Amino acid sequence: MRVGGCTDSPKPTDRPTVCQREATKSWRRATLTHTPEAHNNKERASRTSIHNGSVKMCVTMLFRSRFLFLLAVAALLAVLSLSLQFSSTRREVRMRPAGDRRTRERRVGNPRWRAQEKPKSRNGPRAVHLIPVAMSKEDGMVAKIRKQISANMYTTPPSLDPIYEAYLYCNLPNNTDHGMEGHAPPDYKLLSVHVMIRHGDRYPLYAIPKTKAPAIDCTLIPGREPSHRLLKDFIKNRNNAAKGQLDSPLNNIALLPSHTVCEMGELTQTGVVQHLLNGEHLHSKYIRNHRLLPDNWTMKQLYVESTGKSRTLESGLALLYSLLPRFDWGKIRVRHQWSTIFCSNSCDCPMRNHYLEEEQRRQYNLRVKNNVLERTYIEMAKIVGVPTRQLRAANPIDSLLCHFCHNVSFPCTKQGCIKLEHFRAIKAHQLEDEQDRQRKKLYYKYALLATHPILNQTVTRMQRIAQGMKDEIFALYSAHDVTVAPMLSALGITHASFPRFGARLIFEIWQNRKDKKKNFVRILYNGDDVTSQTSFCSGLKAHSKRLCRFENFLNFVRKDVFAVFNSTNYYDACHRRVF
Repeated sequence: MRVGGCTDSPKPTDRPTVCQREATKSWRRATLTHTPEAHNNKERASRTSIHNGSVKMCVTMLFRSRFLFLLAVAALLAVLSLSLQFSSTRREVRMRPAGDRRTRERRVGNPRWRAQEKPKSRNGPRAVHLIPVAMSKEDGMVAKIRKQISANMYTTPPSLDPIYEAYLYCNLPNNTDHGMEGHAPPDYKLLSVHVMIRHGDRYPLYAIPKTKAPAIDCTLIPGREPSHRLLKDFIKNRNNAAKGQLDSPLNNIALLPSHTVCEMGELTQTGVVQHLLNGEHLHSKYIRNHRLLPDNWTMKQLYVESTGKSRTLESGLALLYSLLPRFDWGKIRVRHQWSTIFCSNSCDCPMRNHYLEEEQRRQYNLRVKNNVLERTYIEMAKIVGVPTRQLRAANPIDSLLCHFCHNVSFPCTKQGCIKLEHFRAIKAHQLEDEQDRQRKKLYYKYALLATHPILNQTVTRMQRIAQGMKDEIFALYSAHDVTVAPMLSALGITHASFPRFGARLIFEIWQNRKDKKKNFVRILYNGDDVTSQTSFCSGLKAHSKRLCRFENFLNFVRKDVFAVFNSTNYYDACHRRVF
């Protein structure tokens, strides 16, 4: 190796080499320049450099140690978490016996189970599995669920689900149904209540051709579920019905369902219990809390009207029995309404019929465009062995809903069984039809003309009560889905669900105790306050107490309804053709 042109390996001679002489001279010069003062400066600089290097090394080691420590702690926590999850999973597996409820209770109509759909397989249709809402108790232990992926059936899903909507439509009786009826600020007095109900659960009006009808017993048995604490007394009270006053068309109608094998359209025990619960709920809100009717109420304070069907009459009587302070047949008078839209003497309306025909044409056009629905009808027609047109005309969804609500298996033949997927497809089309109906507005125009007579009757009675009249302070209209649905549409409540079994629509009129000239109205649907959703009270934010001025409702019925038809009265709106 060479340094500055000289080699560092000495030659084997006695004379010093050139490199050795140069190194000796350099050493002497360095020795001469190292004075004591220079030596001290260099030593101090060396100590400072060594100190700074030590500090940097300590800081670096400290940070490295902390990082390694945190990394070790994180790894330890991860291992512990995995071990706990693994041990919990093993305990859950050991707790579940081979024949648990997951296999014993796999039934379509059971409300404790919800349908969960798996993706389509390559070789067949989608598989539907019913998953329990909560783990069942086995051997005194409860399995713990760490994560629940599927939504609870009784929790509103983010989008419309046909099966969920079907459960809502069934309206299975329970004691947890609460509502906002009778809720108002303390400085307001409840003057009057007007209730429109849809009858309770009924037997189908249509039968699927060549299939066995669902075997449902329509007799009332208090010991059979669903039941109600007042059901036994309600049955016994039938013996005093002769004291009641019913319009002549209602005299030949049964006051209680009584067939061991239900007849077409007959009210079931479920339907009776639904309205016993409705009446009990309204009793606590209006009678107990607001004393709307005293214990010695009179016939003049009550107004009851029903169509000529046994299911509406029986539903109305069940509600009144649990509502009134003391049910007395001698004070009951039920008026007959021959029209399902309660138009009384104002049913002559050609334009109403015109809009209804347009609406039916819209329904047909939407149906023929639905390829899934058409394939469903074709599959079902092959199963039951009838032409597709005949099956479609039989309105199979009406019968399938009865099977679904009563937890009865869908009909089967030698060619196979009607499946939940068929039911889902038809119900999904119904939901799509409701949305399309609201967009096209044809049904809205029909609804305005169809419901004006009953709305005018209601607002007139409210106006008289606001002026001091004490008669007919509680009114009940026992009706059908074709009565309640157009009423909701006419009021502008577009987001309301289709009327379920036992549905209730309520109008309340309130008076300001400090200023008796100021009257207000509240509208509730199945216990929900929908006043702000109506077309005439959409600006309810201006009144923070969730009440709408009665004048708004009055002007809507008397004026605003006709403005849609460029008219000023009901007769003109019904007979003027709008192009």
